[in-house]
Amino acid sequence: MRKYASILLAAAVAATAIMPATSANAFPGALQGGQVETTSNVTLVAQSQSKKQVAAKFRRTKVRFVTDQQPGTVIVDTNNKFLYYVEGKNRATRYGIGVGRDGFGWSGVVKVGRKAEWPTWTPPAEMRRREAKKGRILPVVQPGGEDNPLGARALYLFKGGRDTIFRIHGTNQPWTIGQNMSSGCIRMMNKDVEHLYARADIGTKVIVVGPGNRQGAVSYNDRGVDFFGTLFGFGG
Repeated sequence: MRKYASILLAAAVAATAIMPATSANAFPGALQGGQVETTSNVTLVAQSQSKKQVAAKFRRTKVRFVTDQQPGTVIVDTNNKFLYYVEGKNRATRYGIGVGRDGFGWSGVVKVGRKAEWPTWTPPAEMRRREAKKGRILPVVQPGGEDNPLGARALYLFKGGRDTIFRIHGTNQPWTIGQNMSSGCIRMMNKDVEHLYARADIGTKVIVVGPGNRQGAVSYNDRGVDFFGTLFGFGG
């Protein structure tokens, strides 16, 4: 037993050395974390158009996470570009995200009202008009698929039983993760949104921490990589 304990300790120390720390100012404290190597198994034509890579800190990882929210809650930290799925027992899965650009940020408490695999994209009329002024003509409806901006999965966010028009969805532009690029939706790498989709059911509470503080008081603290959860797969 001593031999195996020594091996585990050595692995944890080695992982600490190779995983860079990240910091973020969430409500009660700073974020510190690393990453687990993961790449999407969805092959997209659009990916070949850019050689940019997603920063290591935005790759999906299990973290030690203290919060006043119940297991199964989604917390979206738009300031630091992280989405957390609370697993319980002081654990969460952390995902890197892309969020709304200047003027399109928002905050609030919503719920997952609908889910879809390879969703159809129906850009709002206001978006079509806005983009048309820039010379870009958007389709009224675009069927789901590899070139669809909503990617592999979409979770539709509702408030008071009504669609907010905001979604958590995949993207065929994974290099935008960690950036302010969207019109308010929360974008994730396709493999990550598939992972979240399998865990977040209809009715899941989603707290979006962003401009305006309309989410109210919420306590959460990312204490960094959960080494044992990563090694043994706690939380799925």
